[in-house]
Amino acid sequence: MDTRFSHIENWIFDLDNCLYPASTGLFELIDQRMGAYIQRLLSCDPMEARRVQKYHFHTHGTTLAGLMKDHSVDPHDFLENVHAIPLDRIRRDDRLAASLRRLSGRKFVFTNGDASYARRVLDAIGIGDSFDDLHDIHASSYRPKPDPHGYALLCRRFGINPHAALLADDIAANLEPAKALGMTTIWVDNGSERGTHGAGDFIDDRIENVSDWLEQVLGEQE
Repeated sequence: MDTRFSHIENWIFDLDNCLYPASTGLFELIDQRMGAYIQRLLSCDPMEARRVQKYHFHTHGTTLAGLMKDHSVDPHDFLENVHAIPLDRIRRDDRLAASLRRLSGRKFVFTNGDASYARRVLDAIGIGDSFDDLHDIHASSYRPKPDPHGYALLCRRFGINPHAALLADDIAANLEPAKALGMTTIWVDNGSERGTHGAGDFIDDRIENVSDWLEQVLGEQE
């Protein structure tokens, strides 16, 4: 084990564009379904739906948060609809599964998506049984990362000591609240559209691929 991480007892990972490559393009499918949902909701054309979608994303952190605030959208209905996508773009990652099995301590997924979608993706990657639990947008009271509220709820729910925890996320801004709590922070800088903004002094390490990084952290097996 890399001694820099020997104190970590809780390993927390974002899901989308983090535990699978951003090049998979899964978010493109979700993005399309969000646009179609907004078109139906507001009876508008695709261009207006796109404008509304991106406005809410940049203003509120997620499209859902803005739609809930301005249009009283049912979060369960929205998430079930936009996540109803095929997962044939996802490939199994046996290297990641093997590393997660070797990793000492508890492992969690912390996502702005919902639990049912997250479990489908984890199973498609082949790591569904590698995690102790997950914390989704419902568990964060619909206040998405990087709102500090969800981080506090995550730690309280699972009894996590932030100073013995690590968060890996492809969005640099999502790591700032984690660092403020005392977590070790890993920026998965893999070229995702949303992950290229504003790395600062709240980043402890910058990596490109979680599987490669974990193998380096764990070292060779005897």
